[in-house]
Amino acid sequence: MAKQPTSIEIRSYQVGFGDCFLLSFVYGKKDTRHVLIDFGTTGLPNNGKPSDHMKRVADEIAKVVGTGNRLTAVVATHRHADHISGFATDGKTGQSGVVIRNLKPKLVLQPWTEDPAAAKNAQRATGAAPASRRGGKSLVSALASMNDLAARVQRLAGSKPAWMSVAMQRELSFLGAENIANRSAIDNLIAMGTADGAKARYLRHGDKSGLEALLPGVKVHVLGPPDLTQTKTITKQKSSDPNEFWQLVANAVPAVTSLDAGLQGDQGGTVGRGRNGGRGRLGGGNGRSGATSAAATVPPDARWFCDKLQALSGQSMLEIVRQLDQQMNNTSLILLFEVGGKKLLFPGDAQIENWSYALLHAPDAKGTQKLLEDVDFYKVGHHGSRNATPRKLLWERFRKRKGRQLKTMISTMPGKHGSKKSKTEVPRQTLLKALETESQLLSTEDLQKDTLANLEVIPL
Repeated sequence: MAKQPTSIEIRSYQVGFGDCFLLSFVYGKKDTRHVLIDFGTTGLPNNGKPSDHMKRVADEIAKVVGTGNRLTAVVATHRHADHISGFATDGKTGQSGVVIRNLKPKLVLQPWTEDPAAAKNAQRATGAAPASRRGGKSLVSALASMNDLAARVQRLAGSKPAWMSVAMQRELSFLGAENIANRSAIDNLIAMGTADGAKARYLRHGDKSGLEALLPGVKVHVLGPPDLTQTKTITKQKSSDPNEFWQLVANAVPAVTSLDAGLQGDQGGTVGRGRNGGRGRLGGGNGRSGATSAAATVPPDARWFCDKLQALSGQSMLEIVRQLDQQMNNTSLILLFEVGGKKLLFPGDAQIENWSYALLHAPDAKGTQKLLEDVDFYKVGHHGSRNATPRKLLWERFRKRKGRQLKTMISTMPGKHGSKKSKTEVPRQTLLKALETESQLLSTEDLQKDTLANLEVIPL
């Protein structure tokens, strides 16, 4: 058996707005070991059906792995639907998760927040010292509550209440679908990790991945996420940072400092809590819109105020769901593969709080800074969003941008998330320009209609 790979093949599959990367470590003609990093979507090109397309992608992955062979590992960087929905075993994705499960991965890697044991009592992060009173338990509970909130928000947006604008319906529907618990996918990931001959690991910054024993000659650094015994910053999300977020003008977003807000009531009725503890209902039960129920109880000369209140509360709801969405991204695994003098960086959707710990605040931060300076390959974070590739903290640290020696891959789909008007569009145009002019970029946006994947071969 070869002591290290002779080359690495990296495939980025067309999953629209989502991620699906297959790393193939080639040791010899009959010895190639495969690591699947994420498999999900929240929107396909040409309005494709996930039940058809995701099964097709899964079959292609199985073909690359080969009949009778096993996946070395599956990595689910975090719980968002655009990263794990393909692992579902139900009809929504054509049972694409069954195809992946039949490849019998030897190792399943997820962030520490996904540990099933932690989900029950969450007294400590996996492999870590006991968390503080407001540590792992409160974050894992918040993530679980987020999934419930997301489902309710999606139902409300789907009911198209009269007071909600089309733009708000669109964004709430997207964020709701993105953050729903994806129970079938989660259960399948747990099943793969507990199958005979398999292991599951739930990782935080600095943990051993377990991949080294399965991939001779490969070193894997787990750079994120931190757990709450290491930092509390992943529970918060900066609203704006013009130096890091690839924007021309700062666009402050109202801060949401509490998760003590939710949706209640039947048929999409919602309740919000104001700063002074007051409660106001948005959207009536029994399928009635907020405008209709308000009109039945408010005098005609005061209805203008009700409309204003509904619009304000709807915007507040949108900011809450945005905040929850960002918090989930901060639980993303960040993996750096080091092999044969090459370095490959796969950060999931990790955002600035996750990066800040690894590069500024962790005890080994200076070593990590040095480690990332000569990265050869970068999987672009969060489909090219403004705050997942911090400009000065990360991008400008890549020395191989000079002379376009750096190779980059992005899986993305314009028009699904953010807006150009607020300079939050995904992919962010200023970041795309830098990727195109300072690296060798492969994007799923450039794939031909019948081509399922981009392929990058890195000789070692």
